[in-house]
Amino acid sequence: MPEGDTVYRAAARLREALAGRVLTRSDFRVPRFATADLRGETVEEVVSRGKHLLVRTAAWSIRTHLKMEGEWRVYAPGQPWGKPAQLARLVLANAESVAVGFELGEVELLPRDAEDAALERLGPDLLGPDWDPVEATARLSARAEQPVAVALLDQRVLAGLGNVYVNELCFLRGIRPDRPVADAGDPARIVDLAHRLITANRERVARVTTGVDRRGARLWVYGRAGAPCRRCGTLVERGELGRGRTDSVTDPQERVVFFCPHCQR
Repeated sequence: MPEGDTVYRAAARLREALAGRVLTRSDFRVPRFATADLRGETVEEVVSRGKHLLVRTAAWSIRTHLKMEGEWRVYAPGQPWGKPAQLARLVLANAESVAVGFELGEVELLPRDAEDAALERLGPDLLGPDWDPVEATARLSARAEQPVAVALLDQRVLAGLGNVYVNELCFLRGIRPDRPVADAGDPARIVDLAHRLITANRERVARVTTGVDRRGARLWVYGRAGAPCRRCGTLVERGELGRGRTDSVTDPQERVVFFCPHCQR
């Protein structure tokens, strides 16, 4: 499931392939920008901002979001893509590399001076150079009545967390995902653990929250409904977050929660 760490690694791959090089091809396969042509533009940098990936030239910023199914792959010119071409939503190429964004959930071409406005609602970026734990704690604390999982999934509170990290974070802090933020313990400790957890995984392809980097042993509760808790042996349960008016979670897959009823009270 793409989360902030996935986008961080994708930005690193694209930065290596595109930064400092002149685009020889830009193929936007979305109706709104189908006629856009950035050939001749030099890519200045590629960065991640929470779950958003930004490819910047002097004049333009290409913003993409992976959503649930998207991914970026980099190929040599002429190399087979290995995925159906009809799944490609954006192709950026130079003399050395071809970057293809498959099944991207969002593709937007912005003037550089409009980028900040497009992302202004995002909270502090957990993997950003300007990470601000004080601001993040204040934003989480302000959601006192909201279920903690809902608040943590809201990108206006923290930018970068998805459902895997949120479920694992709740387990590690010993709180049920549906407990209100006000009753979930010290918000600063939750924010600090969220930052440490995603930072520790930013270079890993497979996320590890248990400390055991072995297939089938990497996560505490996410995706383990009906399996024994690794800590106490109680069967892990699966639930779904409610749909209250203040609930910002809209993706059905992000509404699903996993927890140990013994370890998370």
